[in-house]
This record gives sequence, C-alpha cells and structure tokens, in this order.
Amino acid sequence: MRLPVSDHAAAARFPLWWRATRRDGRRTHPLLLALVLATAGLGAQAPAGTPAAAPADAPRPADETRETRETRETRLARADRARIRGRADAPVWIVVISDYQCPFCKRWHDETEPLIDRDYIRTGKAQIAYLNFPIISSHPNAQPAHELAMCAAEQERFWPVSDALFRTQGEWKGLRTPRIFFDSLARSLPLDQPRLQRCLTAGEVRELIAADLDRAQRIGVGSTPTFLIGGRLVIGAQPYEAFRRAIDAAIAAAPARP
Repeated sequence: MRLPVSDHAAAARFPLWWRATRRDGRRTHPLLLALVLATAGLGAQAPAGTPAAAPADAPRPADETRETRETRETRLARADRARIRGRADAPVWIVVISDYQCPFCKRWHDETEPLIDRDYIRTGKAQIAYLNFPIISSHPNAQPAHELAMCAAEQERFWPVSDALFRTQGEWKGLRTPRIFFDSLARSLPLDQPRLQRCLTAGEVRELIAADLDRAQRIGVGSTPTFLIGGRLVIGAQPYEAFRRAIDAAIAAAPARP
C-alpha cells in the first residue's frame, strides 16, 4: 500500500515534536510523533492484523483553570516522553502502533521486540516509541489498558506496565469489567498508587490516546500491529528477519552522525 503524496506534502522530518491540531481544529498536547508529516510515499509490507475503529473524542473539563491546565500539560508531556526508549542520537526511529488486546501485537511483543531491543535499541542504532491504537470495536478492554499504560508513563513507568499488560493479556482480555484486574496488576508494580488512580479517574490521558489514533489513521494505519521504521510502513507481526532488513535499510539511508 502506498499513501498519497498529498498526505505528507508538509513533511520535514520524522519524528518531530509539534503542536498538534486535530481534524476538528482543536489543539492538543505536544505530540511525540508527527505521523502525518512522515516522508512521502510510504511503502507497506504485508499481512493484515485487526481492523481499526474511529477515535473517541476526549473534551477537557469545562472548569479547568490555567494553573490546572499547565500542570496537566506538564504531566502529559512527561507521559509522552516516557514511551520512548533508546539513545537520543540513534539514527533511526521504530514506531510501534499497537493495541494491548490485539493477539498479533502480543506475538510481536513476545517474539520480536526482545530481539530488536538487543540488536538495535541497546546498541544505540535505533530508538523505539509506542503509539496507542486501541481498537475498541473488537477489543473492548483495550482502552482501559492503554489508559493504565499512559498513566504509568506519567510516572515514567510506561515500559514495565506495557510489558505486564501484554504478559497478562490472556487473563484480562475476556473480562466484562477489567478495572479490578488492572487495579490489582498496578498494585503489583512500582507505582505511586494514589497518583495513578487520580490520573485514571480524571481520564487525563484519553486526549493523548485519541490524538494517537487520529494521527495514525490519517496516514493510513488500519490494523495492528503496524510499524514505522525510518518513515516506512511495515504491517503485521512479521518475523524478526523482516524487521532486521527494514531497520538495516533505514540505518543505511540515514544521514551520517556528525
């Protein structure tokens, strides 16, 4: 699949911190990943995952004061940064667009991500970042799982909670009300529990998750897992060898470090 060049005509570089504007014109938090501004002519590689759902809107509280908003923006920015792993000067970005209830995402997380981490992230060749793409039409428990992960990110604990959600996916994916399980899971991890519960109750990260969905859909993402590797779309939980080839090609094409 190739995306229209017009979708990326304003491309500068990827990823990019920017002041995001949603389709409805509303301003949001400083997005980590300027997916819509990725390089023109993204290529795709094969198998399909799970079809996508439209993002939910997440309006801000009407009584939000300037002081509260500034504090909230600081927390969201911290959560945004916490979903990046790797050296800041790594030449290539690997963006994981994923759904915690998606079985294909779990397979990739369990089988392929550890190899990428070993060969590319820990060696300083690439940075990895996570983009939320909960598909609530088929995965009704995905949204609260993503909220838990991003509220943990506000405490700079995104990756341990992300790992725990995938590890326990079989235990919570079929629950009618997963909140009790997620609360128990959170208590087993090194988190400030009152702070976590305040974040979850206030729904602070819903806007960030909705913006992730919106941006990903605008560049043509329609299934999980999907990946952006040096600006190129790779679709599906493909074997490690496919990712190795894509990452090596992106490294070879990246500008030399000064």
